[in-house]
Amino acid sequence: MLELRPTCENCNKSLPPESTEAMICAFECTFCRSCVEKVLSNVCPNCGGGFVPKPILPGIKLNNDNYLGKYPASEKIKHRPVDVEKHREFIKNIKYVPLERR
Repeated sequence: MLELRPTCENCNKSLPPESTEAMICAFECTFCRSCVEKVLSNVCPNCGGGFVPKPILPGIKLNNDNYLGKYPASEKIKHRPVDVEKHREFIKNIKYVPLERR
């Protein structure tokens, strides 16, 4: 089960479970779409991987117990603003490498 984090790790923007602005990497690092596109250049500052839209868990019980009522979103905020200069240095040699080759 994914950890549905409540905010962008960089700008701390609220990202509720139904948000279509939430993006995650393979390690569930969570950022808003704006930070992914404008600050991070689609490179996770924590692992170097790319981002995909965070899946949205149904808010109502549709099939078995696979919904927010059974698996609530996390309330734990991970606010770790990105050092933009360090990130630029980190990604300068990898941002053009296709995700499947990183």
